[in-house]
Amino acid sequence: MTVQASNHPARYWHFNDDGRIQCDLCPRDCKLHEGQRGACFVRQRLGDRMVLTTYGRSSGFCIDPIEKKPLNHFYPGSSILSFGTAGCNLACKFCQNWDISKSRAMDTLMDQASPEAIAEAAAAYNCKSVAFTYNDPVIFAEYALDVADACHERGIQTVAVTAGYMHAEPRIDFYARMDAANVDLKAFTDEFYVKQTGAHLQPVLETLQYLQHETDVWYEITTLLIPGLNDSDAELHAMTEWIGENLGPNVPLHFTAFHPDYKLRDLSATPAATLTRARRIAQSKGLRYVYTGNVVDRDGGSTHCPTCEQPLIVRDWHRIVDYRLQHNGQCGCGEPIAGRFDRQQGDFGRRRIPIRIADERL
Repeated sequence: MTVQASNHPARYWHFNDDGRIQCDLCPRDCKLHEGQRGACFVRQRLGDRMVLTTYGRSSGFCIDPIEKKPLNHFYPGSSILSFGTAGCNLACKFCQNWDISKSRAMDTLMDQASPEAIAEAAAAYNCKSVAFTYNDPVIFAEYALDVADACHERGIQTVAVTAGYMHAEPRIDFYARMDAANVDLKAFTDEFYVKQTGAHLQPVLETLQYLQHETDVWYEITTLLIPGLNDSDAELHAMTEWIGENLGPNVPLHFTAFHPDYKLRDLSATPAATLTRARRIAQSKGLRYVYTGNVVDRDGGSTHCPTCEQPLIVRDWHRIVDYRLQHNGQCGCGEPIAGRFDRQQGDFGRRRIPIRIADERL
């Protein structure tokens, strides 16, 4: 089935003196003549306006464990309805969802659903939250915000899985509708960002500082460690020290393993020892909740009390095998654990359930 593009009016743009339309959503500041698309591919100039060509279109829907986002301190064990669209405003050579994020064909978008239908599906499947993921929700902000509104009307939480690469004005609007986020901090040098992603580091740091100091959004950080590119001791010391000083010790940090993909197939996968080394460096900087991912590492995937060091949420990959957190979100020793917790753990487990949403409202 081929799904036609949906040309929905876009926000965050202005006319330049030379007659081009400039997109103001992200720091790429794409300047467009008639018919041109931005670097993300999904925002296009049509006449004297900009449109989002993927509104209501999805690459698919799937129910996942919240831990897969990864979010370890946001209603552990709960289920989350995940979806994405096509395109991306970064050009990561190591993208591990490249078939979606780098798609230039609208027939990649096999499902269609209105915001109301997505919220209804999440409620019907007893999902605690909905995730905008697979590609970056920044580029389909108008759709994501409408879905968020529909979800909140039903008491469903919303989660952005994002690179955090956006301008200040849309950032305010976007995170006003998000309950949680996982932000990719892809490295801690601008050289890496420029060469490996086609972007810059500073706007991502500004997003993280905004989340910490200007919002109530629960957020966690993920860094994919790529051998020889962003895994040196010096860079890890600098990054984790910055996090501690600017964001505080309670933001969970996930170090995940790279596997060869897309344009970096000539590199080796990240050794587990690299993740363990990174975790120890972060802990030495005072970060209290540091995790490893994409490897088998029960200790590195589990939540420990930062005071008495007892394991409170023991995980086997994305499955919780022991849960000792008190119903008030505290350890038995009285130490409060940062995060958002229900009175008891969720029991969704490690399942992954693809679903279809039949919706004729678009």
